Amino acid sequence: MNQYNPPRKPASLLERAGEIYDYIPAVRTGERQEGRAEAKPQESPAGQVTRVTAQPVQRYDGPHVLVDRDKLREAGFIVPDGPVTGISEEFRIIKRQLLLAAKGGQKSMPIPRGERILICSAHPDEGKTFCALNLALSIAAEKDNEVLLVDADFAKPSILSSLGLEGSKGLMDALADPQLPVENCIIHTDIPGLAILPAGDQTNADTEYLASARTEQVLNRLTQNNPHRIVIFDSPPALSASPASVLATHVGQVLMVVKADETTESALRDALSLMGGCEHIQLLLNGTKFSPTGRRFGSYYGYGE
Repeated sequence: MNQYNPPRKPASLLERAGEIYDYIPAVRTGERQEGRAEAKPQESPAGQVTRVTAQPVQRYDGPHVLVDRDKLREAGFIVPDGPVTGISEEFRIIKRQLLLAAKGGQKSMPIPRGERILICSAHPDEGKTFCALNLALSIAAEKDNEVLLVDADFAKPSILSSLGLEGSKGLMDALADPQLPVENCIIHTDIPGLAILPAGDQTNADTEYLASARTEQVLNRLTQNNPHRIVIFDSPPALSASPASVLATHVGQVLMVVKADETTESALRDALSLMGGCEHIQLLLNGTKFSPTGRRFGSYYGYGE
């Protein structure tokens, strides 16, 4: 009898980028280092059992804003509750791989700090902010997760302007001022599951602040009371600003955006070498003009692009 070989599934943008640039992501499953906290009944001095009640989830005190859906649509971003499009389907596939690494599955354990995802690129104008925002919008649609999008491009922040929002205090302010709770800098949007942490005021010591011991304390506060939160960092380009390499030491996953026909192999390898602080790196091919597999997402639903 002839041996049956199942057909190979079409490669995702992540896999196609790896093939084009001869790069194999260093994704390894990590073991959970902390045990699960379990509330146990406590016995009073009189021998009576006292029930231990769970602490309420910490609520943030930042402002609440409305996101301009028309601005999202005009810029080509995913529109919440909008029709299924090719771009929304692509990011559905991308987020699934990242969420699996962050949360684990039946056959894999979550990687350490996998809920923190850094979006980076080698040079400016390669689509990192476009990908970071679309990824955040896609994850916000999840039923079991919510997302906090952090604008970590301190020199040229653009997340708020992309959403039609005004600037406010942000991450750098919380790092510089120990009296400022980072929770109070978080902007809540009317998009269910999506919150924004702005970059904050510019400083000439952004890399030094990120390298300080306080940074890990601040970042821990973003998720310590919310195990369902995914934190996405839109970082500066790796070869243009130093904060990207420091941010890589604080996250569990790096998604390196590669612009088709523009990002050179040498630039990509230089950028990847600066991301050595994170072991789990994947490539995202952006700006492709054709699909080598003939895949055309969205047309199945009647909304082809």
